[in-house]
Amino acid sequence: MARTKFLSLLLLALLAISMLAPEVLAGGYGTGSLKSSQCSGQCARRCSQTQYRKPCMFFCQKCCRKCLCVPPGYYGNKQVCPCYNNWKTKRGGPKCP
Repeated sequence: MARTKFLSLLLLALLAISMLAPEVLAGGYGTGSLKSSQCSGQCARRCSQTQYRKPCMFFCQKCCRKCLCVPPGYYGNKQVCPCYNNWKTKRGGPKCP
């Protein structure tokens, strides 16, 4: 009886950890993880290695204000921020850098 109770609690704990792991591993990234005042710094990081810095900053800040999220890294990783990833142009291309 005690063993069953222990295994049930262990299974419940593992389930809770597995649900929280993506949030923790993403390092605080995700929709709504930023304040609008943080967008400028995060977009500067995101756009720091592009040769098209001005348009990158313009669209990144626009996307950040709407989604309150900027993906990690300089390129890609948009799956971390679904709003940022799914916002498209009229032609269906990505809106956010």
